[in-house]
Amino acid sequence: MKRFLFYDLETTGLNKAFDQILQFAAISTDAELREIERYSIRVKLRPDVVPSPRASITHRIGIADTRDGLTEFEAAQHIHALLNTPGTLSLGYNTLGFDDEFLRFCFYRNLLPPYTHQYANQCGRMDLLPMAVLYYLYMPGVITWPEVDGKPTLKLEHISSQNNLATGRSHDAMVDVEATVELARRFISEKGMWDYVMGYFNKASDQERIFKLPSAFDSSAGMHLKGIMTGSKFGAAQLYQAPVLYLGDSIPYKNQSLWLKLDDDELRQTRADDSFDNVRVFRKRMGEPQIILPPLDRFMGRLSDERKARVEENLAWLQGEKKLFYAMISRFREFRYPDVDDVDVDAALYLSGFLSREQQTLCRLFHQHIRSEGAQFISKFGECPLGTQATRVLFRNFPDAPLSGLDDGYRKYMARVSPEDEALAMKDFRNEKRLTPRSALKEIEKIRAEDSVDEEQKQILNELEIYLKNTFLCEI
Repeated sequence: MKRFLFYDLETTGLNKAFDQILQFAAISTDAELREIERYSIRVKLRPDVVPSPRASITHRIGIADTRDGLTEFEAAQHIHALLNTPGTLSLGYNTLGFDDEFLRFCFYRNLLPPYTHQYANQCGRMDLLPMAVLYYLYMPGVITWPEVDGKPTLKLEHISSQNNLATGRSHDAMVDVEATVELARRFISEKGMWDYVMGYFNKASDQERIFKLPSAFDSSAGMHLKGIMTGSKFGAAQLYQAPVLYLGDSIPYKNQSLWLKLDDDELRQTRADDSFDNVRVFRKRMGEPQIILPPLDRFMGRLSDERKARVEENLAWLQGEKKLFYAMISRFREFRYPDVDDVDVDAALYLSGFLSREQQTLCRLFHQHIRSEGAQFISKFGECPLGTQATRVLFRNFPDAPLSGLDDGYRKYMARVSPEDEALAMKDFRNEKRLTPRSALKEIEKIRAEDSVDEEQKQILNELEIYLKNTFLCEI
């Protein structure tokens, strides 16, 4: 690793397949976190994107602010090059929980390799949020940890304010990056801890540590390791951690290991004819959150006596219910996510598989000639979804390009973006519907009724309402 690239996104919404980036900010540093360079990219709003009103009043980027900047295609190329610079470790605050996947879909729909920044050319990824959990638990003196209403919080905006990490408004991409870099500098002051935690973001190191976890017991399904899973998902009330038991690896999804939460009261209420919906099992990929620690006294000691007693009771129960336990393991190991019919091509990243070498070459040629001959390359993609994706790249980013013969496809697509019947809204791979203009207008009315909206936010909503009505010709 030659450099860190700290980054943050502000987006039109939370749907990774259908929303887009509005701001990308990044700061590159050397291994000692000395700043090298800054990057700030503003992105024009695509003509087919419906901005979320809730997101708009959070980051306060109004419609007027989205008229200038790079096209999404230009921004995607620039960001892709930054993250794929050899020896780059890209990271931020909760980037593996949101931003990284958002970028993956952005690269995918712009016909760029979506995964290379994760492994190629000595590149990799990290995330400061799961690191913050471990520092909060086991080395709390590095910063002052904030509380809201008497409860701990790990939100970056509160940590930054409490510790004067950065000045400026939160949810501004560069301000959040500055806060993240300064937080990392506080963390790296405890170098031994920093190096240890970094190891959890290396697949080989993470896997080696998991293989060294002690076995709670063996069953007909194999050896069941035990550990302490940490992560913000467990919340402050559970001290951001939970004792877990290894069930095995997913059969359809080879990169996922399965971990049973051991301190739930409901676990022992499970019966053979149950669907196991009350059983909490977490999926873990090597080198990614959640971080699993060994069940040493210094880690287990953070659990209450009540939780530790529950763990022992559940372990004894599982060993006594051999058939039921095996059925439970089989259920989770064999589980497949339900198929979703009619997934839009923008959302089909995980369904389409990897491109062939020939397809990768066509994508590179399409990028090289997109401004002069982009439309002529569409037919070269044949009947595969790449042709649809390439056509959308042209419509979204090059409105002045010659698009003879493709206009009808664009009109049909825009009709799906703004359907009169909400039931016909496009769907992503999770069966979540694309935000439609009519749904956005209804959300604006709902937000306006809230007392917490200030004058600037009201103006942003007014601009957005006018934009939606004029662009998509719709009313509530």
